[in-house]
Amino acid sequence: MTLTSATDPPIDTTTSPPPEPLDYSTLKVVPLRHPWRWAAVVVTAVLLAQFTHGLITNPGWDWEVFARFFTAETILKAVWVTLQLTFYGTALGFALGIVLAFMRLSASPFLKSVAFAYIWAFRSIPLIVQLLFWFNLAYLYKELQFGIPFGPGFFTFDTMGLVGAMSAAVLGLALHQAAYAAEIVRGGVLAVDSGQLEAAAALGIPRLRQLRRIVLPQAMRSILPNAANEIISLFKGTSIVSVMAIGELFYQVQVVYGRNGRVVPLLMVATVWYILLTTALSVLQHYVERHYAKGAAR
Repeated sequence: MTLTSATDPPIDTTTSPPPEPLDYSTLKVVPLRHPWRWAAVVVTAVLLAQFTHGLITNPGWDWEVFARFFTAETILKAVWVTLQLTFYGTALGFALGIVLAFMRLSASPFLKSVAFAYIWAFRSIPLIVQLLFWFNLAYLYKELQFGIPFGPGFFTFDTMGLVGAMSAAVLGLALHQAAYAAEIVRGGVLAVDSGQLEAAAALGIPRLRQLRRIVLPQAMRSILPNAANEIISLFKGTSIVSVMAIGELFYQVQVVYGRNGRVVPLLMVATVWYILLTTALSVLQHYVERHYAKGAAR
């Protein structure tokens, strides 16, 4: 740029030649240096290599015992029990959670209060306390009667025979899960724009169909990530029912290493099974989320 004074004659830019374009091919491109990033990569790689080397060479892991018990019949049966507890706890928990969520969203103060009290109570009490309470239900109620409320009963069941260890575990897991599922579902429904419900109501679409065809498909995009986390947490949390002597995965592993004293390899058996099944649930979550994201993903 050339500076001119006020007394200098004006420069005629119409007759001056246009500036020559820059030749970018002559410029030297220097990549941005990341020395600390490379240092972090080297340190992490060395630590991973040391950990892997320890897994392979340390005799304390006892991989022969691990291989022998990983597919043992008792372990496979325990894995099946764990899957059953997860399935029933999830299905019943989310079914009740959906009811509680819409109770909290209703215009009835009574229903709102009941749902809020349920969620507050079951989120406040530790899961192990709930499981032990249901396991000892027969101590409070010897018999369960079905009939007219506050009146005569038509059917009577022995509580001890009706609520066994497995039933108590499923009941405790489901009721505990319902409190968290209710808040997940409620948050997903609130994430849907209320204007869509107003438009649907203006078109005369019935309320139930609005929920089924408009609200829930959109709410699922918000519900699924949190719901999947809860299901995975419940799957791992089934290990707590070992206090009730139910033969799920962790309890069975404890029984085996209590007999042979090989604690570490048996714990690795449980660890690898939990990792494999959690990975399968994560893959299933990915495809379900992709299905419900069809209308939003670009």
